[in-house]
Amino acid sequence: MNAPITATASSAPSARRRGFTILVVVTGLIAVVWFLYWYLYLSHQESTDDAYVAGDVIQITSEVPGTVLAVHADDTQTVVRGAALVELDPSDAALAVASAEAELAHAVRDVSGYYAQYAQAKAEAAAHEATRVRAASDLKRREPLLVGGAIAAEELAHAKEILVEQTAAVDAARARAESLEVQVHGTTLSTHPRVLQAAASVRSAYIALRRTHLVAPVDGVVAKRTVHIGERLAPGVPLMSLVALSDVWIDANFKEVQLRHLRVGQPVTVRTDVYGSEVVYHGKVAGLSAGSGSAFALLPAQNASGNWIKIVQRVPVRIVLDPTELAKHTLRLGLSAAVRVDITDSSGPLVTSDVRAGKAAPELTLPDNLTADARIALIINENSRRVVTKVRPRS
Repeated sequence: MNAPITATASSAPSARRRGFTILVVVTGLIAVVWFLYWYLYLSHQESTDDAYVAGDVIQITSEVPGTVLAVHADDTQTVVRGAALVELDPSDAALAVASAEAELAHAVRDVSGYYAQYAQAKAEAAAHEATRVRAASDLKRREPLLVGGAIAAEELAHAKEILVEQTAAVDAARARAESLEVQVHGTTLSTHPRVLQAAASVRSAYIALRRTHLVAPVDGVVAKRTVHIGERLAPGVPLMSLVALSDVWIDANFKEVQLRHLRVGQPVTVRTDVYGSEVVYHGKVAGLSAGSGSAFALLPAQNASGNWIKIVQRVPVRIVLDPTELAKHTLRLGLSAAVRVDITDSSGPLVTSDVRAGKAAPELTLPDNLTADARIALIINENSRRVVTKVRPRS
């Protein structure tokens, strides 16, 4: 009876030793695998879940005052670049265009008169010069005749008076021609300062007329619409916002201790809460912010006053995404994301010198399909006239 009890008691410690040995081996293997995983993968990664989708929020405002006649877009609506958003009453702007065009026509006619007056003044100066030359010739011819008594002294004196009068007339005519030349010297009808000033007023009026037609500067989704039909607008009042969802990015807020090996151009993988782990975006680091979030806060911290507690700061890092992946799975502003940066290659720059490509607003045409320059040229052509002055010496 005692032998079986002894065998069972002696086998129990052996089983415990085997179990402990297996536990130590398994724990060691797990530690080795974790170390290899950390050394080969995690040590070359920096990650954060303090990341959010950001993008351009384009505010649509009116540059001219006016009454709203039509609103062509509403919240959540997708619009394309150049699509009509808001129409203002163009009546006042159209009247300003008509007034500017009339002033341009008046200026063209006045300047045409300047050229005609200048030509006339030159012709008059030439006629007076011819008369003066003839008077000088007559005086020269009569002077020898006075010695022989062929003419009276009074006739010679009269010839001298005529020469003096004609000389003065020539000087006056030349002075008038010079004063008129100042107004037209070095210019043509289309390059005269007065015509250029009137043409600038026409362009300004057409620009104001064009600005009564507000269009979308980029493709995007309408948000925060506040404008209504019949509302009287002042310049600069926000009407709606436009979000270009095809050109969003990620602002990942990394702790300052994570920035040591972050560089521009490093590859990034992004997962968002809205699509979960099934959708993975790929991108790259586009740049690091110039300061932490607290440095640009509305009320920055004053660490030099009062009690101080060290708080680890975070710096926004901009991450651009693959446009093709973004087109397949559209993101909205403010959505949460988890970011992982591969820092294996840390030879890139800390500061980027690349300039982000901007998008210009669409070029608009005038309602009558004529450009302002073409309209100005037409007005100048219709109101100008060639002045031909024939110079005929006075007999």
